[in-house]
This record gives sequence, structure tokens and C-alpha cells, in this order.
Amino acid sequence: MLERYFRPFSADRGLQEQLRENLLQAILDGALPPDEALPSSRKLSNLLKISRNTVVLVYDKLVQDNFLIPSDRRGYFINEKFLRQQLNVNVAPRLQRSVERSDHAPDWDNWLQQRPSQLKAIVKPRNWREYRYPFIYGQVEHDERTSMLWRDCARIANSGAHLRSWVDDQVMLDDPLLVEQIVQRVLPRRGIKASAEEILISVGTQSSLYLLSCMLSRPGQVVGLENPGYVDARNIFQLAGCQPRPLRLDRQGLVVDEQLTGCKLIFCTPSHQAPTGVTMPVYRRMALLERAREDDFLLIEDDYDSEHNHLGGNHPALKSFDTLGRVIYLGSLTKGLLPGVRLGFIVAAPELIHELRALRRYQYRHPPANNQRILALFLAMGHYDAHLRRLRDSLARKWYRISHALHAHLPDCQTSGMSGGSALWMEGPPGFDAWQLQRLAAKRGVLIEPGDIHFLDAERPQQFFRLGYGAIAEAMIEPGIAALGAAWEEMRQLAP
Repeated sequence: MLERYFRPFSADRGLQEQLRENLLQAILDGALPPDEALPSSRKLSNLLKISRNTVVLVYDKLVQDNFLIPSDRRGYFINEKFLRQQLNVNVAPRLQRSVERSDHAPDWDNWLQQRPSQLKAIVKPRNWREYRYPFIYGQVEHDERTSMLWRDCARIANSGAHLRSWVDDQVMLDDPLLVEQIVQRVLPRRGIKASAEEILISVGTQSSLYLLSCMLSRPGQVVGLENPGYVDARNIFQLAGCQPRPLRLDRQGLVVDEQLTGCKLIFCTPSHQAPTGVTMPVYRRMALLERAREDDFLLIEDDYDSEHNHLGGNHPALKSFDTLGRVIYLGSLTKGLLPGVRLGFIVAAPELIHELRALRRYQYRHPPANNQRILALFLAMGHYDAHLRRLRDSLARKWYRISHALHAHLPDCQTSGMSGGSALWMEGPPGFDAWQLQRLAAKRGVLIEPGDIHFLDAERPQQFFRLGYGAIAEAMIEPGIAALGAAWEEMRQLAP
């Protein structure tokens, strides 16, 4: 019974740390009878193929923390009294208790008013780093210099006046230093002028969108979404009861014509359309803003890949041309930095930000204040700018390599998204099945992402896939595309 608690140990974490977690989980789940000794250190080390000393050290630490009691010549026993009194945990086997409760368990089919788990969402393999050639989007290649500088800022944030600035519950407030850095250093790059009253910190774009859907949506409201487009935006507005309307794209992004009539909200990605990567030209951005004024709708601009342009300078944000306050701007602060940190922001009219701040209080009050201060220091000390320069240079080199490799190994595919970003949107010839290519490529250690999930159509086209190149090492791109080309050839040979 104990074996199921010991998954393969991860190489990037200490063995003692993982063994302790697994043992505690087994104890708290009642998997170990309190009147029986735990496996001996020799037996457990043989079972897990780890050093006996590691097991002994973990057992001794659990004794020090009162989870276990040592008994001479008998072994280690669970400290049932400590768990029951201090942690309110009864470690007796729980199978019978769960059976007894089942007769009175709630009928969740009647209680659940929504089923978010049934929405079609992007699923990425958790073991993507185990692929030899991970062409995955939304992840980054490990940057040791950035990690080191982040640790330095974390150390500073945990001392002196900086520590005192975030240890208290901020309730509704954001870190003023982070807001100041956004106003002075982040937004000017996008051509945006804003005051502190127009900014709200969030825990990422999905959080920003969910706040906006709660604030601005109502059942049956028509929300325009690019097709293909950002899957999470579609699902968030569907959960709010909105009626998604697929909006047609061309080589310059969202088409501004009569298809926008009747929309009250439009979600768009002008800088790098998600997922095709095409950039909306300035004249069309101006036309979109004029249409918003004439038809009285609001625009939500997701500027997710704004700093990743390889061919020329950055394009001004749609928000930079907005003089009427009809554009709600969503920015990400950590997507290309440390995606797991999850910090972003909203720029909008003060009236909307005021209400969003009050709504956020009831969801999660505020993003972790320590991370806000660390990021503020990272910006203030110039590390963010330096990281972006390194990232742009790296992505430009990778883009050059992947473009040439695709021309050599997948000449039958059409590519979009050539102006920047960290991914290419690929279209195969008629009859091409991206899922079949994905399966054949995986056997060669190549990870690609089929693109049908991004379409709102009832019958989603199967000939598209996305190649992210932000997380893969530059040297692995050409051999990875060569392996993908071999999978392509195998697929063609299998075709009837």
C-alpha cells in the first residue's frame, strides 16, 4: 500500500525533501497503521533504490518534529497523539469512515451550476522538459542570470524597509513601487501614458480577464473573439454566460467590417495575434477604434507578446491611440521572465479600475505582496530591461534558425507570425492531420501543439499546428525540425 505514495523522484529537488513529503502524505492519509512500525531504513532504502542514510536522516527529522516516535529494537511509530491534538488529524485507517459518509454525500450533479472541467482547453504535457525537442509555447528556456538576479532582489525584498512594506495584509492596495515602475518604465515602451489610478495588478492575464468578465458581462451578451483565438478568453466569457461570436482574420489580423456590429465587448491581440502571430497595422487599429466609438463597444487588448519583435522596433499598443477610454489594456510582467510567478496588470479608466479593485478584494484581495516588491526591485534595478534585451536577441537567433530549418525540412507548410513573438503558426496542405503528425513526432522526441483547439467553428480545421521556440535551446532547433520533417515523411508514406 505504501508504494503508491512514492512517485519517481525528481532530479531538480532534494531526495530528503521529497521522501519527507511522501511519508507525511502517507501518514496523514491513514495509509500507515499507527500500531505498526514504519518500514525499516534498510527495507525502505531497498524499495526506493536510495541511500539508507537518506532514509535515516528523514526518519530522525520526523522524530524531531514530533511526527514519529522511536522505539528501541522495534523501529519508528506514528505519534498519533501529536497528530490528533496538534493537527486535528486522526491517523486510524479511513476506509470505513469514507464508506459510512458515502450514504449522506451530496449529489454533486444537482449542486454544480457550472462544469468548467468540460470546456475545451489547451492541455500541455507536464513532462514537456523531458522531450528532446520541446517546441512548446508559453514556456521559457532557463536563464541562470535572470534567476540569480531574481534571487538577489528576493533577498533585498526580505530585509529592512522593503520587508516592512509587504508583510502586512494590503487588503485592496498594490505595491506603490511596482505601480510606479509600470507607469515610468513599462508602459512608455508601448506608447501608453497612465496614472496610478488607472492600473490594477493581477495574477496574470487569465485573472484579469475573469475580473473583467465578472464586471462587464451579462448572460446573452455578444462578445467578439478572434477566430482562431485565445482559448482561455473564450472559456472565461462562456462561463460568464456570454455569447461568443467568432471574428474573421486575414494576414493583417482582425478584419474591421460589419462582423463587429452587435458586439458589446471585443477581445483582440493586435501586436501578435494569438495564435497566428500576425501584427495589425496602424491604419487598421485606428479603424477599429473608430468602429468602437461608432458602435459603442469596448475593446480588451491583450498585449501578451509585446516585447518580442525580431524585425524592427516594437509596435505601439492599440491603447496608445485610445483617447476615449474604450480600450482595456492587459499586460503581462512575467510571461517571458518567470512564467510561474504569475503577475500582470490592467490599464483602464479610473472608474473601472476602482470597481475592479473592489471586486478583486473578494476574490484574492491582492497578488502576493512579496512577489510584487521583488518584481518592483527587479524593474527598478534595470534587470528587467537587461533580461528583455537578452530575450529579444535569443528569440531573434532562434527565429532565424527555425525559419531556415522549416524551409529545408517542411517546405510544404505555410508559416505566419514572422514579425516576432516566440512561436510560429503552421498550416499544412489540404487533408493534413496535425494530430497524426504530433503522434509521429513524439516518437522522435519532438513536441508540437495541434492548433484545432483555437477555433470556434463547430468543425475545427485539423491542418494547423503551433511551433513555440522560446523554451528550446537554440542548438536543438535545426535537429528538432529535421526530426519533425522525418515524421512528416513517415506520415506521407502512411497516407492511403
